[in-house]
Amino acid sequence: MLGNIIGIEEDTVLLKLDIDLNSTQNLNNMHVLLEDKDRVFVGEVGNIKEGIAYISLLGEIINDRFIFGIMGKPSFGAKVKLISKEQVPMVISVPDYQEKKDLYVGESPIYPGVKIGFNINEFFANHFAIFGNTGSGKSWGTARVIQSIFDKKNTVPYKASIFIFDAYGEYHSAFMDLGKKVPEVSFKAYTTNTKFTDSELLKIPLWLLSLDDITLLLGAESPTQIPIIEKALKFVSLFVREESEVIKAKNDIIARAILDILASGRNSAQIRDQIFSVLSSYHTKDLNLETQIYQPGYVRSLKQCLIIDASGKIREMELLTNFMNSFLDSSYDLVLPDGSFRFGLEDLENALDFALLSEGALSSNKVFDENNIIKVRLHTLIGGDYAKYFDCPEYITRDDYIKGLLTAPNGRKAQIINFNINYVDDRFAKIITKIYSKMLFDYAKELDQRASMPFHIILEEAHRYVQNDNDINLIGYNIFDRITKEGRKYGVLLGLISQRPSDLSETSISQCSNFLIFKMIHPRDVKYIRDMVPHITDEVVKQLKILQPGNCVAFGSAFKVPVLIKMDVPVPEPSSSSCDISNTWFIDRQ
Repeated sequence: MLGNIIGIEEDTVLLKLDIDLNSTQNLNNMHVLLEDKDRVFVGEVGNIKEGIAYISLLGEIINDRFIFGIMGKPSFGAKVKLISKEQVPMVISVPDYQEKKDLYVGESPIYPGVKIGFNINEFFANHFAIFGNTGSGKSWGTARVIQSIFDKKNTVPYKASIFIFDAYGEYHSAFMDLGKKVPEVSFKAYTTNTKFTDSELLKIPLWLLSLDDITLLLGAESPTQIPIIEKALKFVSLFVREESEVIKAKNDIIARAILDILASGRNSAQIRDQIFSVLSSYHTKDLNLETQIYQPGYVRSLKQCLIIDASGKIREMELLTNFMNSFLDSSYDLVLPDGSFRFGLEDLENALDFALLSEGALSSNKVFDENNIIKVRLHTLIGGDYAKYFDCPEYITRDDYIKGLLTAPNGRKAQIINFNINYVDDRFAKIITKIYSKMLFDYAKELDQRASMPFHIILEEAHRYVQNDNDINLIGYNIFDRITKEGRKYGVLLGLISQRPSDLSETSISQCSNFLIFKMIHPRDVKYIRDMVPHITDEVVKQLKILQPGNCVAFGSAFKVPVLIKMDVPVPEPSSSSCDISNTWFIDRQ
């Protein structure tokens, strides 16, 4: 017996201690049993003041199982004693460890030698978040959790598919040799650095991207820019064919643009200059400035028909109008690409030029100003360092591309696929993560058997990518928010790793069911966790500020109660250690 109950305030029991606190172990954060007639309650010791322990009621033991939650309260005559070491796992871990169902990730700092783990389904069948300040052990914890999946003696998670978007290239060292320990397991690495020879250069087939993907890639800022991008993609479907097959469509587009100029009501000099501009940039073998226009008794080039006479008029306006009308042809169909043919950035640029032309962008300052930024960004992408990530010379289907992601260099199934995105800027890194996440989500949605191929997408420095950004206003949704709301039923799960949870999308974080939180100090982040994370208590919040590196508070659907975990050291460790200033600065005197 620890003492006598002297008060019960809501879910807190006040216990007058009958033991010598100076000669007994520290009771703070330890669990106690409150045995009352035919019921056994479980509580956790919080503060101890002037010989009174404040015990938070957590749940009950029913039929030798711990059940979280309180229905009723103990009487003042209940016997209070410390929980036995054998019963501790029932409350804070997995009482009957099963290799295929459970996972150990560390041990209890309160109960030395007691392993802490969770049910695999309860954790990995839900979205999860791992938060912590720099140096708190966040990367360690992430690596340890994933390594523990593969540390089984008798079973192998052969069908696991874990995609890690590695912001700093930290996790390569933690997983690259996993196959040496577990021969059935393979690791695959992609990189954004052309100098890395032990990883494949990241390559994204442009033809596998949707209209929404291309919209984000080109940095569209308004929904009114999307029709131009959509039309450009439709033109791609035409223009990747031989010119002889699409020349009628090209002639139609150019002719309609020139007819708009001729009918614009502008003065003759403006009309002439605009037509020269159009035909200098966009022309075919049939329709260009040198095209011969035949009239009874004479032949003139198209540009000669644009000569302005002494009265300031283009005398051949009617002739030009009739000539352009002869090229009109609406027999061609415009449809979005369906991924069944290959095209590249240059093809898209050519198609975008014609889309701008067909929309009258060259003759309308308003249309031009609104959409020229898209053209500039595409041209910059083609001429910049990032073009190499879309340089895919061989056609591949989406299904084969995803199968390729999941195939290791040795030809076996890859369980961990690591994308090192350390060598691109944050804007492009965000686009990469969104493109891959959407591609995997769409693939999973179309599987005949729902959730038959789970994908876990783990985002390191998630606050850079999973934000309250403009996607919802631009394309109608944010892919990360959509995955957190819909992904579970399709087996697409997010793991958000971040040191700044307050910068994350509120929708995404609110859909996470499990949390591992390492030391957090920043008041804004602590408050955000307090306000946004479900089932978090003031006691847990207080603990977050004083945790030692490598220790975390874990809570959520996979944990019966919030629990402190001293994470096992990952072997090997991720490359996340701080810079060694002293050894870098100092040299020995000669």
